[in-house]
Amino acid sequence: MYVLIEFKGKQYRAEEGALLKVDLVDAEVGATVEIDHVLLVSGEHITVGSPYVPGAKVTATVESHEKDKKIVVFKYKFKKDYRRTQGHRQKYSVLKVAGFSGL
Repeated sequence: MYVLIEFKGKQYRAEEGALLKVDLVDAEVGATVEIDHVLLVSGEHITVGSPYVPGAKVTATVESHEKDKKIVVFKYKFKKDYRRTQGHRQKYSVLKVAGFSGL
């Protein structure tokens, strides 16, 4: 059994016990997060929400907060002596799906 959830504008496939790498969550490590934006529930029967499945929730715990690998942004204009280099590291959280409710 799995569900499709929408969290912070992105969609994820969640199964019980799965680890999800999502954008940074404003919660401490070990805190419980409830996600009620469930788009689809797949079990014996598939339930599709319009836009969300009513009463369905996913419970997850925050495992850790981490940074992704560095991305180098380089801007360059031909023949104009223009060069700019910038680095970026995206912060994200790892959530462990504890279970589903209201299905």
